[in-house]
Amino acid sequence: MSDHIRNTRPMLASARCGAKTRCGGSCRSPSVNGKKRCRMHGGAQGSGAPRANQNARKHGLFTRDAIAERRQIRALLGDARKLLGEMK
Repeated sequence: MSDHIRNTRPMLASARCGAKTRCGGSCRSPSVNGKKRCRMHGGAQGSGAPRANQNARKHGLFTRDAIAERRQIRALLGDARKLLGEMK
């Protein structure tokens, strides 16, 4: 055995990844310099969408207006089903 003392203090003091694991806890890996995630959860170079990503807003499927419209349609269909059930 070696009597070499490892200097692990800087790594233990570094910021941790904030990603949630499958079991519900948080990731214990150190985060990449300047980012909030480790290399496995999106902190790696080139990961993620580019800044000002215009492709994310191309179809408008998840805008507030579209979501509100789908909720109204769902409520209207529920009322129609209830009315048809009462008519039987």
